[in-house]
Amino acid sequence: MRDLFDDRADGQTRNESLGVGAVLLRGFCVDVEEEVLAALRQVADAAPFRRMTTPGGYIMSAAMTNCGSAGWVTDRAGYRYDAKDPESGKRWPAMPPVFLDLAMRAAAEAGFEGFLPDACLINRYEPGAKLSLHQDKDERAFDSPIVSVSLGLPATFLFGGLRRRDPQQRVPLRHGDIAVWGGPSRLAYHGVMPLKDGEHPTVGRRRLNLTLRKAL
Repeated sequence: MRDLFDDRADGQTRNESLGVGAVLLRGFCVDVEEEVLAALRQVADAAPFRRMTTPGGYIMSAAMTNCGSAGWVTDRAGYRYDAKDPESGKRWPAMPPVFLDLAMRAAAEAGFEGFLPDACLINRYEPGAKLSLHQDKDERAFDSPIVSVSLGLPATFLFGGLRRRDPQQRVPLRHGDIAVWGGPSRLAYHGVMPLKDGEHPTVGRRRLNLTLRKAL
């Protein structure tokens, strides 16, 4: 792993360690946010956001959509990746080049060269929405990192260990931040605390999160 604590020109640390193989890249997405948001709107036009149901019958508080070769879905049948949108029967929209480029650059910055995601889960949080503590373990292999892009309202990210009962860090996420975790931290438990109300000048009263993975 390379040194992850390079200083910005303003003297502030850009990258923050969350653990072995886990890094927070502050403001990494800001330079391309307009392109990312434009591409996201195109994805949502083709595959609208929806609130999915867990196998236990719970309706998730964050709305979701996907792009890429496979999309993460949940319903009463279980958690899984599927090449087609279950609502439309069509293939998920192709992953926009700006998503792919951003994920590859962020992974390389965090020390994971050669990351090539094939799936992007997009979550839309509105005030009060949250994401319960969980592991990302529906992928076929765990040798690639997770790249998570935050846009819009600030949120509190919970990042724990390999056991649910391990202590969790409470990490503030701001517009443009990217969290990357892999290697020994690839199966770390993580979640998002209920989103506080507010107004972001670009995104409005919501937070958007792009989570890029190697699923297949």
